[in-house]
Amino acid sequence: MQALHFEAHGELDVLQFGNVPDPEVPDGWALLKVDACSLNHLDIWVRRGWPGLKLEMPHIGGSDVAGTLVADAGDWKAGDAVVVDPGLSTRQDAWTTRGEDSMSPGYRILGEHVRGGFAEFVAVPLENLHSRPAGLTAAEAAAPLLVGLTAYRMLVHRARLQTGERMLVVGSGGGVNSTAIQLGCHLGAEVHVVAGGSEKAQRAEELGAALVVDYKADEAWHKPLFTATERGGYDVVVDNVGRATWKQSLRLAGIGGRIVTVGNTSGPLAETDIRFIFSRQLSILGSTMGSHADFAAVLELLVQGALKPLIHCELPLSEGARGHEILEQGEMFGKVVLLPNH
Repeated sequence: MQALHFEAHGELDVLQFGNVPDPEVPDGWALLKVDACSLNHLDIWVRRGWPGLKLEMPHIGGSDVAGTLVADAGDWKAGDAVVVDPGLSTRQDAWTTRGEDSMSPGYRILGEHVRGGFAEFVAVPLENLHSRPAGLTAAEAAAPLLVGLTAYRMLVHRARLQTGERMLVVGSGGGVNSTAIQLGCHLGAEVHVVAGGSEKAQRAEELGAALVVDYKADEAWHKPLFTATERGGYDVVVDNVGRATWKQSLRLAGIGGRIVTVGNTSGPLAETDIRFIFSRQLSILGSTMGSHADFAAVLELLVQGALKPLIHCELPLSEGARGHEILEQGEMFGKVVLLPNH
């Protein structure tokens, strides 16, 4: 089969499009024909690698799969249109018993720890299959999966965002943050956003943001946010940017505020002024992925129309390197979706 893959970690030049062996299908798994698979920043990090990450090469990324069953499997029939929960539980333990699947040491992510959907075919566990929401194209169904799961756990379970609270989302164009804007509004929060450029600012407003500040137009972008909150700060600050904005995010959190992060697109090493943490009694919360129940909840929000898929562009799988480049340069608002070559 054809796939976007790499045989060694590195920059864009390690990506190859070509033939690789078809996936093996263990008992309890199903083989899918991939109809669409969207990119995440996770795919960039996996491609670059980090200490301790050990992958079977060649590796195929891609966590967000909308596909069609190739053959009958379990209760599913050949031709069924499905989406895939990207979080794989490889063992049962105290965490999974409590429904905290992503906390389990046995938790794996499709496209990170195992080969994913940037290919003609992919093998996935039967328990991870869900019917594709009616009315969505394959690209629309694939776009919000991992980011929806991530944003849901981040806001609902970790930050515990409440109706009437003020939430700041630092950055607007990426999949998680654009989903967080929608979810925050759905949960009844007053959502403010820091965006990069007038176009992204307008898109954030269209998603329901009550206030948007363009950091490219004002280097002191945090000051109007202080003014907007009457210098009281925010109940919840979402910062997935990291080094470039962490200092300001700490200052913008109000008394008892919660700062939640699921990533660091500008770099992981950021200076923290501990005085803000103890004097304002702040909580700094990390979050990763979510549970299988969270994924089902995200699909229900898609069915209800409370979450809408946001697609920046669709590209053929053979142009996947261009998709990586778009994410690296921060050009997008929403998701880049890869489609099979015809």
